[in-house]
Amino acid sequence: MNGHHKSYPVHRGYAICTAPRSGSNFLCQILASTGQLGRPLEYFNEGGRRHFDDPDYPSDRQAQIEKILTMGATPNGIYALKIFAYQHDAIEGHIRWADALPGLRFVVLQRRDLLGQAISWSRSLQTGQYRHGQASTGTAHYDAGQIAECLKRVATEYARWDVFFARNGAQPLRLYYEDLTANVASAVADIAALVGVPPPAADPDFVTVRIQRDEESDAWRRRFIAERGDLNIVEKL
Repeated sequence: MNGHHKSYPVHRGYAICTAPRSGSNFLCQILASTGQLGRPLEYFNEGGRRHFDDPDYPSDRQAQIEKILTMGATPNGIYALKIFAYQHDAIEGHIRWADALPGLRFVVLQRRDLLGQAISWSRSLQTGQYRHGQASTGTAHYDAGQIAECLKRVATEYARWDVFFARNGAQPLRLYYEDLTANVASAVADIAALVGVPPPAADPDFVTVRIQRDEESDAWRRRFIAERGDLNIVEKL
């Protein structure tokens, strides 16, 4: 891409607040495929944007807001973005993003299977593969310590969002990865209702991400529970 994106009269939009390996890339591609629910991406992650779709993507936070309202918008005036709690640390104190975005709504995407999410994150950190088809930069190997750390980080990410919404008296739309994969149309309809548009159809041909979980993931789960499971311990986060 050349980094230039058409401007639309933007009225409202939403932020998908989530954690790594939650299925958010799948959800974002599904939503973008409708052509009516914005184009949610990690617009505050300049490294990711430069790697995947815009070599000239800016580091300036105000310019990133402009990207959300242009690159992240569909012609009906709906914008969208995705953000992790830890990414917020990089922008906090630099820009009041929620004030800068008109008609902002919130969606929380979670996985019920936190251990599966932690195993997925551990593998991605080792291989550099965060999407299906992305070139590997390393080999995955079982590391109980890293899985345990990823499990705590996943739980902390979700807890930070819970505190964020509780502190602001906000009630986000909550979606779960397991429900999303079972019924994509229902998730699309819920987000369409959140921003006040008729539920559009998703285009499955637009979606390039695939489930990366496999037999190795299941083997790591069994081994981790056998090695680290202890009902007499409550973790300190």
